[in-house]
Amino acid sequence: MLVFSWPWTAALLLASGVASLLFWQRHHRRYQGPASVADAYDRWTQDQLLERLWGDHIHLGHYGSPPARRDFRAAKHDFVHELVRWSGLDRLPAGSRVLDVGCGIGGSARILARDYGFEVLGISISPAQIQRAEALTPSGLNCRFAVMDALDLDLPEASVDAVWSVEACPHMPDKQRYCDELLRVLRPGGLLAVADWNRRDPSDGAMGRCERWVMRQLLEQWAHPEFASIRSLRAHLQRSAWAGGMEISTDDWSVATLPSWLESILEGLRRPWALLSLGPKAVLQGLRETPTILLMHWAFASGLMQFGVFRGRKPTGPAKEALKNRNFVAPVS
Repeated sequence: MLVFSWPWTAALLLASGVASLLFWQRHHRRYQGPASVADAYDRWTQDQLLERLWGDHIHLGHYGSPPARRDFRAAKHDFVHELVRWSGLDRLPAGSRVLDVGCGIGGSARILARDYGFEVLGISISPAQIQRAEALTPSGLNCRFAVMDALDLDLPEASVDAVWSVEACPHMPDKQRYCDELLRVLRPGGLLAVADWNRRDPSDGAMGRCERWVMRQLLEQWAHPEFASIRSLRAHLQRSAWAGGMEISTDDWSVATLPSWLESILEGLRRPWALLSLGPKAVLQGLRETPTILLMHWAFASGLMQFGVFRGRKPTGPAKEALKNRNFVAPVS
């Protein structure tokens, strides 16, 4: 019988770790245009790894402030309700039209439609996500989905009562165009609710050598062209030609959302059958994502990254001819 001594076991673990890191760095998902984002999300959707471990919410959870222990998936539901309350969407009447930009597989959109009575259109650049969102949505729920580019929304001006966008901006190469499109389709008096992964603002301190390396990994591993800071994204929103003097309020939810990163890894240990049932390729894929998740945790814990939330009400003015055009028909995807 072969017996491993501690030095040999340690050496084997070290070699495995080094091999995993080399695999991780060589198989990056560097941003190369919108198609690279769509391809990344198509793959994450089709291999079912994220859905098996994260459920139908491909975003962080809200654990309170100070954070309290709670179920990983329940924290994701709590996040949606917290953002609804914080942004004021809970004061909109049932039937209000809400656009979910970067809807993933529709978890938030279904809550907005089911629990608040909104008419929701969820959009994603990933055809696989839209197909899965449609499959997960019960018939009768006032919630539809379409493949659409957030930088070129195929919707009329002033056609929605609220715009909701969670963790989509990091994939946008043109932050101003992203903000312009969100506000273009928002009617006067309509509400904005945005949540974003943000970098530390350069005016608050330049990145050190280690931070620059971490930032490069956070960009290249998950198809991010660049992160905005909370301050810069607020400025993009407020100076948009479509803002009409809109005042944007912000907050930092880094503390409340921070446990999500380690919990997403622990979920794989709590539910190993969910991972193993997908086969060896999924296990390898899970290991491949782990270093990026750990770096995300470090970045948000150290202040290199911040979880920004943004809200605002578009000012009302004289009635506009565009408001006659408030049809909310999704184009055929």
